[in-house]
Amino acid sequence: MKDVRLSALNLVPIREGQDDKDAIKDMVKLAQNLEALDYDRYWIAEHHNAPNLVSSATALLIQHTLEHTSKIRVGSGGIMLPNHAPLIVAEQFGTMETVFPNRVDLGLGRAPGTDMMTASALRRDQHNGVYEFPDEVEQLATYFGPSNQQSYVRAYPAVNKNVPLYILGSSTDSAHLAARKGLPYVFAGHFAPQQMKRSNVKFIKNYSNHQKYCKNLI
Repeated sequence: MKDVRLSALNLVPIREGQDDKDAIKDMVKLAQNLEALDYDRYWIAEHHNAPNLVSSATALLIQHTLEHTSKIRVGSGGIMLPNHAPLIVAEQFGTMETVFPNRVDLGLGRAPGTDMMTASALRRDQHNGVYEFPDEVEQLATYFGPSNQQSYVRAYPAVNKNVPLYILGSSTDSAHLAARKGLPYVFAGHFAPQQMKRSNVKFIKNYSNHQKYCKNLI
């Protein structure tokens, strides 16, 4: 077990008797406790129009957690890319990586993390967003790459920053995408456990870089 790196995912729930501020305080306290237990990663979800969750501004919560911890990696579990322009995501996470080097992870999901009416209010046609997800993952990777491999539009200060990308998912489709792009895959075992084995088998079988795969232990 000593070689297993443990991680945690927090949806930042508002528990009975709490308000929004209490939930965020608990989020930070849990991160500090897990850091003391030598956990490797602490990820924060993205959900919108959910009255019992405070995880709508994921990047801000990640920054807040980084400010109150010292070594644990903090990241998104995940940024729901159909809701965001890849340029903005790269700028936000590039900025956090600048302030907190080697401590920022960027997990990416293809779902909106909410109902369709709320999704349409967030950014754009979510149907197209799902189909554009593979291309937008590639675009994000480019924004974090060297400047000589980029076009005129660049996501400063993300250029040439080491922000690891992860594909999140609960199906074999996401597993196949992660494998095809050579990116780590994190399975949503907390709400689709019946798909875990099939998805991980699909990922391992098709992973182009033959690197060690990972999944969140929650």
